Amino acid sequence: MRGCGSGTRALRLPLLLLSLAAMCLSEDALSGPTTTTQSTSQQTQNILNNTPTEHNVSTPGQAITTQGVHQETRESFSENTSGGHDRSTDGPRYTTQQTNLTWMAYNISIPGFSSPLIEKNITLDSPANIELSCTVASVSTHAVAIEKTWKKDTKTIESNVTSNETKNVWSTQYKLQIREKKDMGSYMCVMKGEQEVQAVFHLKVPKIKGKEKPIVSYEGDSVVMVCESGNYIPITWIWYTINGSHQVPINDSLMPEKYIIDKTPANKTHLKIMKLTGQDGGLYVCQAVFKLGENNGEVNLKVLNYMVPLKPFFAIAAEVIVLVALIFLYEIYSKKKEMLAEGEKEFEQIEQLKSEESNGVENSSTRHRKV
Repeated sequence: MRGCGSGTRALRLPLLLLSLAAMCLSEDALSGPTTTTQSTSQQTQNILNNTPTEHNVSTPGQAITTQGVHQETRESFSENTSGGHDRSTDGPRYTTQQTNLTWMAYNISIPGFSSPLIEKNITLDSPANIELSCTVASVSTHAVAIEKTWKKDTKTIESNVTSNETKNVWSTQYKLQIREKKDMGSYMCVMKGEQEVQAVFHLKVPKIKGKEKPIVSYEGDSVVMVCESGNYIPITWIWYTINGSHQVPINDSLMPEKYIIDKTPANKTHLKIMKLTGQDGGLYVCQAVFKLGENNGEVNLKVLNYMVPLKPFFAIAAEVIVLVALIFLYEIYSKKKEMLAEGEKEFEQIEQLKSEESNGVENSSTRHRKV
């Protein structure tokens, strides 16, 4: 029996070692990257040293600790992606793309319920959080129910609208986030009681300043056209030439001998056209591209031939030549007229002398007969 018992104990020891090894492998699979090589080597050493009791006590604790680490990692990632701030864990770095934008408030104060439509232009070049508000003051002390409505174009806005009212002042606010081009446009507040008043906010990208008067240059010369966006800096500038009803983009890299586009400083753009021809004349469009949309400026170019400035000179010279010719002809005519007048006068004198002589002969003959 003793031999049988010792044999049984001898068989139990290898089985116990195999079960402990299986438990260690299972823990390694559960703990994943948080269980290090050093801890695995220590557990293997404990098995070899036949200390199963301590290992069985510590193993559940390690499994719980590993689960807690995973839970903390998940919570940290959740806070990082939802809180709006940049946070990181011991593992990969997660960064949110949304940044905190300050609120900008714009108000239209309406004098009364008999006021005409009031409009306000708001310039935005980048994403923003804004609050639009309309305020109506009335001298009337009657408590009238005022219906307040916000619209974008023709669509009624339902969310993010608040209202306040006191004894003689009614106001309504609309908070919105401007993130892309489709968020721009016209927002209208409508207050309706016994009468209705309206106010409109126009959200636009910055205005681009081109050249109001045409630029005049000559064939063979070079010209520089400039557009600017004031204090606003666009993402990029694009130049177009107008061909009928189409805009054709100008690529200076494909025709460096013809066009040079300079985009410095960032709020200005310069287009230089070299070796001008008559075909280069026309309308040019400079487009500024912002995060919230685009806006255009225009420059009109007139290319003249060098003979064009001489045309007025030729016209004046022709007029002078004609005038001199007329004066010359008039002088000739006057001289001829004077000569004719003198000839007629001489002829009259000769005729008069002849008549006098004939009269003298007749008188003398008469005298001789009387004698």
